Amino acid sequence: METRILRYFTTIVQEGNINRAAEALHITQPTLSRQLAQFEEDLGVKLFYREKHRLNLTSEGQLLHRRAREILALVDKAEAELGQGCEFVTGHIAITCGEIGAVWLLTEIIQSFKEKYPQITYSIYTCNADISKERIDNGLADLALLLEPVDIERYDFVRLPVTEHWGILMRADDKLAAKEAVVPADLIGKNIIVPWRSKVRQELRNWFGAECANINPPMRSNMSTNASIMVYNGLGYAFCMAGGRPFLDESKVVCKPLQPPLTTSVALAWKTHQRNSITVSKFIAYVREYLQQIEKH
Repeated sequence: METRILRYFTTIVQEGNINRAAEALHITQPTLSRQLAQFEEDLGVKLFYREKHRLNLTSEGQLLHRRAREILALVDKAEAELGQGCEFVTGHIAITCGEIGAVWLLTEIIQSFKEKYPQITYSIYTCNADISKERIDNGLADLALLLEPVDIERYDFVRLPVTEHWGILMRADDKLAAKEAVVPADLIGKNIIVPWRSKVRQELRNWFGAECANINPPMRSNMSTNASIMVYNGLGYAFCMAGGRPFLDESKVVCKPLQPPLTTSVALAWKTHQRNSITVSKFIAYVREYLQQIEKH
């Protein structure tokens, strides 16, 4: 599958018309029509259906369009990186992370790095760890903030000097909100909104210990922002990373620490045995230097 054909395809989608797409591509309409027909024949599916004077995507076409945009974005990124010089650094760094306190340190590092390389752009994609790893593995992200332990066979990483603390979200007018910390027995018989990831749920089961059998977790949520709304509307109590809720409206929802504490460390990770771009390599090196300066102070 040639990238040239994918660009033809995405242009047709954008224009919704063969004639306009041909003009945009600076080729003749019959040539583009033949290329599209051959492409559909090679794939064995119809990519478009005609409605009035516009071409619309079939379900197969919609799937291909999503993948084609991802492929072309990666190709464009690779071409830009290969053409970069060593001193004047441009490019893009894609980072994925969860709603955790380590984002504070990450953004401090980015702000400092921007002073040295102001032409670099960034994207931060918020999701859980499983999706973060998937995006790195598929080349859609360069770096990820991951809770440890990190799979050292799949990823290289730098450990950040940040300790994440699990907490429990509840309405501000809840009786438990008056407590300094919440213990497992406090949650017996309560509706609990648990995180999506099975590994995290196992950690929480270990925290509950003998009380685990008396806990009712009827709902799951992978984002603490949505979990906060669920809590406020009376759906239960939700576990979250306390550091990821810095601007929580405590007149409505509060986050109380757990007792005994449940903590984890964080690492900035990237795919092992992968040749990173100049931009990403410089950022990783800068992170190491930045953390060394923190240790000295």
